[in-house]
Amino acid sequence: MKQVVRREYYLFSPWLRIFHWIMVVSICVLFATGLMITSPWIIYSAEPTFSGMTVDNIRNIHFLAAYLFSAAFILKIYGFIINPGDRLFPHVWKGYFYSNTVDVALHYMFLRSEHASYLRNPLARCSYAFLYVLVFIEILTGFGIYYMTDPFGIGGTLFGWVIPLLGGEMMAHLVHHYVAWAIILFAIGHLYMVIRAEFMEGESEVSSMFSGSKILAHEPRDAGHLDGTLK
Repeated sequence: MKQVVRREYYLFSPWLRIFHWIMVVSICVLFATGLMITSPWIIYSAEPTFSGMTVDNIRNIHFLAAYLFSAAFILKIYGFIINPGDRLFPHVWKGYFYSNTVDVALHYMFLRSEHASYLRNPLARCSYAFLYVLVFIEILTGFGIYYMTDPFGIGGTLFGWVIPLLGGEMMAHLVHHYVAWAIILFAIGHLYMVIRAEFMEGESEVSSMFSGSKILAHEPRDAGHLDGTLK
C-alpha cells in the first residue's frame, strides 16, 4: 500500500480564528432574536412564567450581539492587513484565479472527478467576498434602523443617511430582513462545503479553523501565497 505523506501548512492566525467564532455565535444570536422581534408570538408562546422572555429584553440581546458582531467583523478585516495567511479575498486581478475557479467549479458540478489542491479554495474566496457585501449591508441597515431613536446623536449622524437612501424605514426593515436570510443560507451552504472538504476531500477545512493549520496530501497550487513567491 502506498504511503501518503501529508504536509502541514500554518494558515489561520489566532486573530482570525477567534473573531471567526465570535461572528458565528453572534450570527446565531442575531438571527434567533431577529425572528423573535419580527414575530413576537414566538416569545409569548413560551412559558409565561419566564419573565425574561420579553420583546424589550430580546431587543437588547439583539443590539448587544450586533455591536459584538460589528466589532469582530472590523477586527477581522484588520487581521487581513496584518496577517497574510488571513487574506480571503479573491485575486480577481490575477489570470490564474479564473482558471483555478473553473477547476473547482467543474468538480463541484460533477464534471471532473477531482480538483487541484488549494490552501484557499478560489470558489470559496468568491463566496466570502459576496458574504462581506451582505454583512456590510446588514450592519448599515441595522444601525440605520437602530439610531432612528436618536437621529441627532453620533450614531444618527453616521447612519442616518441609510433610511432615506433606501426610501424609508419600511424598506430598510425589508432589506435588513432578507439580507439576514441570505446570510443564513450562505452559512448553511458554507457548513456543507467545509464538512464535505474535510471528510470527503481531506482538506482540513473544519479542523484548520481550530488549529490554524491545513494538513494536505498534495502540494497546493497557491502555496506560494504564504512565502510571497506567488503574488
